[in-house]
Amino acid sequence: MSSQVYDCIVIGAGIQGSCTAYYLAKNKQKTLLLEQFILPHARGSSHGQTRIIRKAYDEDYYVRMMDESYRLWAEIEKESGVKLHSRTGLLVLGPEHGHDYPRYKNTLLRNKVPTVMLKREEFSQHIPNFNLTQGDAALVDTTAGVLYADKALRTIQRLFQEHGGETKDGQKVSKISPGRVVTVTTSTGEYRTRSLVITAGPWANSLLAHTGLNLPLTVEKINVCYWREKDPGSYGIQNRFPAFIQVEPVESKHHIYGLPSNEYPGLMKVCYHVGKDITDPDERDRQTDRTDINILQRYVSRCMPGLVPVPAVMESCLYTTTPDSHFVLDRHPTHSNIVIGAGFSGHGFKFGPLIGKIMYQLSTGQVPSHDLRPFRISRFQGPPKAAL
Repeated sequence: MSSQVYDCIVIGAGIQGSCTAYYLAKNKQKTLLLEQFILPHARGSSHGQTRIIRKAYDEDYYVRMMDESYRLWAEIEKESGVKLHSRTGLLVLGPEHGHDYPRYKNTLLRNKVPTVMLKREEFSQHIPNFNLTQGDAALVDTTAGVLYADKALRTIQRLFQEHGGETKDGQKVSKISPGRVVTVTTSTGEYRTRSLVITAGPWANSLLAHTGLNLPLTVEKINVCYWREKDPGSYGIQNRFPAFIQVEPVESKHHIYGLPSNEYPGLMKVCYHVGKDITDPDERDRQTDRTDINILQRYVSRCMPGLVPVPAVMESCLYTTTPDSHFVLDRHPTHSNIVIGAGFSGHGFKFGPLIGKIMYQLSTGQVPSHDLRPFRISRFQGPPKAAL
């Protein structure tokens, strides 16, 4: 065991952990970033080329948080000289008098987010190759777009190292010993730190068990599907086709989302936002359920006539979800020098820089820049509040 004591160790080098480590190092904290797999890898939740970035939410606090997250992404782009997102707009569709669509619409308008309402009779002029469902309404969050996920993760990890941060990959944590100085034991060594941040995604509870804590987290395997364009480019980012979220689709109770063709030429990403539970994230490939694929095939056939309704490429990703689909951003209830970021529920990537800043603030004893009441561990002691 080395005699040195880090100011902070971050366990988990996905987007949340890497952003946390970046802000710590940028603010002169001696920081070690630990990752169980050799980097880069596709075993967790932060791989893949694209994610949606948006302000379209049904809660005001997410809109306010995204205001700052957009600014932080822009600062990272400026510091790195790397373009990390493109503005495409986000098409939101859903039953005009349903539960979800009016909430999105009202939250966007209440927060004065630049939004375009699409009239049914004009919809096909603005959004070609897309069939609007009878009874559905549509709007566009014009601030939204596509984040280049893999590029963003690599860029932030590089900046962390340029600020003096230390990364050790291929080191699976086998033990955490809490205390005024926390000892972290890995497959190859022991490390000591004044503060510990755990951002381990699907492996969060296995690590938290060392600290006497178990969170109500569920791990789901998501099938990430790409669909071939019949006319290449018709759903392309170059043709200004937007990302989209379909809430309350005819085919299911959970929403469907898509991103314009870009990462794979001629293929558009269209996915179901819910997967099948798995008990062990290391056994993800044993989950072969295709219920979500069948739902997507019916949706693509009905609403996107310019796509071949059979997935051309299938990848996978893991969601770690909480009962209410809101994040966990909090200090450990017993050990205040252990900070936890978990349960990002398939919508956390876009918040990466902001969550990293908040984790840095928590780990250094600062007052967080946002109200964290919706994200506290203590909320699980009461009945969960459903959220999309």
